[in-house]
Amino acid sequence: MKAFLDIVLKVNKVMVAVAAIALTFIVLLTTTDVVLRATGRPILGTYEIVAICGGIVIGFAAPFTSWRRGHIAVDMGLRKFSDGTRNGINIGTRCLAITLCLLISWHIVKIGTDFWSGGEVSNTLQLPLYPVAYGIAACFFTLSVVLFCDVLKILGGSYEQ
Repeated sequence: MKAFLDIVLKVNKVMVAVAAIALTFIVLLTTTDVVLRATGRPILGTYEIVAICGGIVIGFAAPFTSWRRGHIAVDMGLRKFSDGTRNGINIGTRCLAITLCLLISWHIVKIGTDFWSGGEVSNTLQLPLYPVAYGIAACFFTLSVVLFCDVLKILGGSYEQ
C-alpha cells in the first residue's frame, strides 16, 4: 500500500507543477498583454489562453490540494461522534465523491471525443479544445484515485482526523 500511495503522491506533485507553470504563464501573459495594450499592440487571443490555462490550473491543482486536505471542510459536527462513526462517515463521503469524480471524468472524456471528432477549436487562435478536455478528465480521475487513497488511509488507521 505504501508504494501505491507514494506513486499517487508523485503523480500529484507532477500535476501541481503543471498547474504552477500554467499559473505563472497566466501572470506573465496577462502582464505582458497589459503593457503591450498600453502601446496599442495587445496580444491576440490572450483571453482564450488565460481561460484554457485557468482550467488547467484548477484541474491539475485539485488532486494535490485534496491529498494535502487543503480544501475547506466543515467538521465541527463530526467531532461529536466516535472515531468509528467518524471513519464511517469519512469513508461514505469519499465513496460518493469517488463515484462523482469518475462520472465527471467519463463525461468529460465524451465531451473531449466530441470536440475531437467535430474539430472544435477556440474562436480566435483556433486552438484544438480536446486536449484540454482530456486533461481535465485525467484530473478528475486522479482526484478519484486520491480519494480512494483517503479510504485506504482511513482503513489502515493512518488518516489524521
